[in-house]
Amino acid sequence: MVRTMCMLSIMFLFCGTLGLSSASAQTILVDSGHGERFNIDDNGPLQLSGFSEMLQATGAHVATLAVPISDASLAEADSLIISGAFAPLKADEIEALVRFLHRGGRLAVMLHIAPPLESLLERLRVSYTNGVIQERENVIDGTDINFRVNRLGTHQILQSVDEFNLYGAWGLMNQDETARVIASTSPMAWIDLDRSEIQRKEATASFGVIVAGDIGKGGFLVFGDDAIFQNKFLNGPNKVLAANLADWLK
Repeated sequence: MVRTMCMLSIMFLFCGTLGLSSASAQTILVDSGHGERFNIDDNGPLQLSGFSEMLQATGAHVATLAVPISDASLAEADSLIISGAFAPLKADEIEALVRFLHRGGRLAVMLHIAPPLESLLERLRVSYTNGVIQERENVIDGTDINFRVNRLGTHQILQSVDEFNLYGAWGLMNQDETARVIASTSPMAWIDLDRSEIQRKEATASFGVIVAGDIGKGGFLVFGDDAIFQNKFLNGPNKVLAANLADWLK
């Protein structure tokens, strides 16, 4: 009888522990409702299945968000990823996202084409360049839109990261103290404003490629490139950066 009661107690304790673990699991949503072409369910070279596996390895529950962003659709979420959106967020979606941040949510935005996210970025007080960055230093395989970034600030996602690779990135700038640049190009980078592929009157400058910021109790990150965490490029230092991002989102 005593032995049976002990076994029952252990079972109740075990079940209670499982319930607690389940209740405390973080939920990371990946937006799929704004024309995204690269998603977490496909294994192709430009897809995000590898990144999704890294998110799940933190113990988080990972799911896609196909419905509009709203207070209701974000009610159970702890973090949201918007990677490679081709369609803009509506005004009410942006305001719901800001409320989500105020109450402690975390947001990661990766740009494929920047203009569709102009309204969201403006709300986050982040500006972007009129084209992708052409770099003159740390170029990868002779293609100046592909380059290594080693001018890094301080942030959780940059721990143990000395450099990482970008493959067609928009330059970023914080508009006020809501955000700050945490990774940038060399001072020899430029933007091909006339699409001539030749630097004529365009000035060289250092451009931000990752911006971090805080709103209320929450935080956000904006990456100038969405290829950075795609399967094809999820290796070496990019994989370390992705692991750090997964921990930050969790």
